[in-house]
Amino acid sequence: MEVHAMAKTPDRALDAVVVGLGTSGLACVRHLSAAGHRVAATDTRAEAPHAMTVREAHPEVDLSLGGLDETLLERAEEIVLSPGVDARLPALKRAAARRQPIISEIELFARSVTAPVVAITGSNGKSTVTRMVGAMAEAAGVEAAVGGNLGQPALDLLATYPAAPLFILELSSFQLEHTDSLTPVAAAVLNLSPDHLDRYDDMAAYGAAKARILKGADRAILNVNDAAVRAMAQREQTTVWFSDQPGDARASWAIEQRAGEAWLCRSGEGLMAQADLPLAGRHNAINALAALALGDAAGLPITAMVRALRGFSGLPHRGETVVQRQGRTWINDSKATNVAAAVAAVSGMAEPVVLMAGGDAKGQSFEPLTAAMASAGRAAVVFGQDAAAVAEALADVVPVAVVADLDAAVERALALSRPGDVVLLSPGCASLDQFTDYRARGERFRALVEGLADG
Repeated sequence: MEVHAMAKTPDRALDAVVVGLGTSGLACVRHLSAAGHRVAATDTRAEAPHAMTVREAHPEVDLSLGGLDETLLERAEEIVLSPGVDARLPALKRAAARRQPIISEIELFARSVTAPVVAITGSNGKSTVTRMVGAMAEAAGVEAAVGGNLGQPALDLLATYPAAPLFILELSSFQLEHTDSLTPVAAAVLNLSPDHLDRYDDMAAYGAAKARILKGADRAILNVNDAAVRAMAQREQTTVWFSDQPGDARASWAIEQRAGEAWLCRSGEGLMAQADLPLAGRHNAINALAALALGDAAGLPITAMVRALRGFSGLPHRGETVVQRQGRTWINDSKATNVAAAVAAVSGMAEPVVLMAGGDAKGQSFEPLTAAMASAGRAAVVFGQDAAAVAEALADVVPVAVVADLDAAVERALALSRPGDVVLLSPGCASLDQFTDYRARGERFRALVEGLADG
């Protein structure tokens, strides 16, 4: 592991100030302290999540909590910004005006890592693709380190697995905002749809943050069917396209028809039937194509990658088949916290769908969900803070029931569905109106449907 020295400016006494003491901020403190840098940390929260850990394990680190300490910031050679902290905060804007470098955890990782890196972003599907590529590496006998926005922070991975031959990272737009030195062997942008517009001025700014993953990549893996992603391709960079549209000559990796069946193909060669992929939905077949393209770019053998896909059962709360009850398939897609994710889940189902949706809509339009439910839906049950907005979007295409909460939604969905249907929790909304996070929402759904009588 290489550790890059920070240049010293005479009137500054700190190499770095870490802003935000969440999981990523803690990883930054550990990394910088281990390298012998003079470090301080500040957080707007009086009770920052990992402040006690820093006090106990790194007493040499100055802590300032309950507001961003500008005295500390002014003394920093570099400001290391945690992904949950908005760079538009006034103290940080003033630091930028002073031309102080503002960097990210992933920038620190990029400066130190020597092994190849595979990097994945997108509005939806990035966790699934990251884990797919990780499973492919394992099937190939490659002891890759997998994490980033999913699981362990990148810097903790680097410390835990310093000899890892490959790093596979899920990266959010927030993590990419202040990253300049990352040079992945392959970087993927899976899709782009409205999200985090409380953090970005518009979709162009959000897309620009996502596109930063491609800077310095040996190979860009891009979704040819997404116009916003397609526009990210650079003439001087090798681009590998994937597509779910048969016959698209631009795509090396595509879903094609073989004897009436959908197959995952490379340059026209059938690799496996979509039906052999354990994960339900066409969107997961598209995720598998992206994973195959990334694994291929990293040098993983096709046979091992296909074997991994055949055994890949997915991640909790992401298109997870929970149980068969009363002839219905109950699917937990609680991680679908935006409309595009819900649209992908509904559109990917082969059977009629009774959709359970609702929560905190974050100002999104549900119009895209209307067409998806018109094609695939039997009924919808909506709940939570913005249930009325979801109901309004769907009322003209399917029967809609409005209920108070998830418990009532499960009961009503059972009544509206028929044997052979999919009952799909894919809320299209954040969960914080009624739950601590999407995981708690998904776990409650699991408990409710597992408790249904199988009669």
